Amino acid sequence: MSDADNAPVVLINTFKVQPDKQDELLDLLSALTKAQVGMPGFVSATLFRGVNGKTVVNQAVWRSVEDWKAMTRTDAVSSAMLPIMAIATFEPHLYEAGEVIE
Repeated sequence: MSDADNAPVVLINTFKVQPDKQDELLDLLSALTKAQVGMPGFVSATLFRGVNGKTVVNQAVWRSVEDWKAMTRTDAVSSAMLPIMAIATFEPHLYEAGEVIE
């Protein structure tokens, strides 16, 4: 395992949803994210509601790529993703932390 595998990573997962399902998607993602709080490597997460009504973004920080991968392999997460996949498409990407500009 390389040092990059052990560095913190940021998940930015963009969900596309019909506007009448946006609130439901946010509720499902909130419940899933709250369940991840106790998982090894979870640092923090923020959910964003798209003002267009058609998107939701989940930004989550994980201690390492391996911690994030381990989370995705759990039965609880797989089960929780089923109703999410029924109403939305999504595109997750992992990022290394970059420069903070204030």
